Amino acid sequence: MTQSYFDDKAEIWDDKIAEKDTDKLEKIANNLDIKPGSNILDVGTGTGIFVPFLLKKIGSKGKLVCLDSAEKMLEKAKAKDFKGNIEFICSDIHHTDFQDEIFDAVVCYSSFPHFRDKSRALREIMRLLKKGGRLFICHTSSRITINEIHKQIPGLSTDLIPEEEEMLGLLSSAGFVGIELHDDASSYFARADKF
Repeated sequence: MTQSYFDDKAEIWDDKIAEKDTDKLEKIANNLDIKPGSNILDVGTGTGIFVPFLLKKIGSKGKLVCLDSAEKMLEKAKAKDFKGNIEFICSDIHHTDFQDEIFDAVVCYSSFPHFRDKSRALREIMRLLKKGGRLFICHTSSRITINEIHKQIPGLSTDLIPEEEEMLGLLSSAGFVGIELHDDASSYFARADKF
């Protein structure tokens, strides 16, 4: 259901739904400990709202791979003709064809609640990260705000950010360490490391 929901909303997403506050997006991007030249996987790229911020982080020598299972959303992102070393792949994070340990960081901006099987997705992300790599899960609203919005949308009512204890357990069970969670009125941010 989630994929079809996003495909159906692709045409109106940027105008009606996506975050438009660039200060909020910039603040989230500033929290990402990503070095220039990094190889990054953006999971749930959607229409590419966060792509310019990620491209700025990696610079001219980095690579950004944009992954989304909603083809129409990804088409909107591609049509924006972003400049940089960027690749778009229509696929599901639960089972990818990428080789092991190829990404320096994985970013899930406004996408984690929509993972059907969060444990499986996190294990796949762990497989894709290089040793010393980092996972970032980020939103420009609090967990409670996001969950309340999703509960009101047919087809997304169970697409929620877990409570802190459950989230810590999910990340730990997938093998992540150095886990940090920050949840306040303006944003949700989680960081976890692979060692």
